[in-house]
Parts: sequence; C-alpha cells; structure tokens
Amino acid sequence: MTKHNSIIIMASSRVDGHTHQIAEVIQAVCPSDRIDLALLLIGPYTYDHKHKADDFIPLIQTLADHELVILLTPVYWYSMSGLMKTFLDRLTDCLQIEKDLGRQLRGKRMICISCGSEEEEIEGYFVPFERSAEYLGMSYLGNLHTWITGDDISDRVRDKILEFFEYISPTLP
Repeated sequence: MTKHNSIIIMASSRVDGHTHQIAEVIQAVCPSDRIDLALLLIGPYTYDHKHKADDFIPLIQTLADHELVILLTPVYWYSMSGLMKTFLDRLTDCLQIEKDLGRQLRGKRMICISCGSEEEEIEGYFVPFERSAEYLGMSYLGNLHTWITGDDISDRVRDKILEFFEYISPTLP
C-alpha cells in the first residue's frame, strides 16, 4: 500500500454508506490513506484510562506519520457521529498519558468534512473540530459540508469537493 501525506479518518456507522462515497471522491482529488473508525475498537475516554490497550494509540501513531488529517463524519442528529466524538474525546489521552505522541500532532494540518442528507450546513457544526485543532497546535485549514439525497453523489457535490481542495491546495503538504 502506498503511503500518502494525507489520511482520512472516517467515522460512519455504515462502512459502505454515503460517507464512504464521499471518501472515495476525496481520495481521487487528494490521494490519502484511509482509516475507518467503525472497524477499530476504541473505547470511550475514562479518567482512569482503562482503554489504554485498545486501537486508539496505534491509530494516533499512524496519524502522526501524516501531514494532513481529514476528519470525515456523517451528520447524526445535527452533530458529528458518536464514533467521531469518541475519537475526539480520546485525544485527551494524548495530553495526559501519551504526551510525547500528542506533541507529534503539533504543526499538522486538519480539515473536517461532513456528509448529511440535506444541503444545509448545521450552524456551529464545525466548531468542535476548529477548537480541537487549535488546542492541539494543529493548523485548521477549513471545512466542507457535503450531502447525498439519493444513492449517488450529485455533480454539484463533486464540484464542491474539487473546488474546496483547489482552494486549500496551496496549504497542503
């Protein structure tokens, strides 16, 4: 498998659903490795760090080898997926018990892409991603809301993805 400078962290409960379709379009525009959180065992954050032996730390080690992190999540109940929320919560481990690993995230670039069933972007949806990047010392390059209303991605959404990556391309690794 070819290693890329970019990695997509996909967080849908359906591994072959609409979010997966968006990931394929992204990979065509921005060649990226991809990890599907639905296929990993990542426990929730706990103050006593009882999930240290799950897949989270190896995931962060993989993520640290990439310059651009693309967080891709469906819109569930006007917010990110539970898988993505658990992932973001577990970043606390990188600040408490895996500090050296957490420091490796500084200077990396992050974007977030949502996939919903409606064109309208949820107000404030991307704030947790922007603030998390800032807190971790990562450069937040922007966000994009996508949608699929039937079974296929519309040309309009494909064009939005292409335009977004063209816009941020000067800041890509």
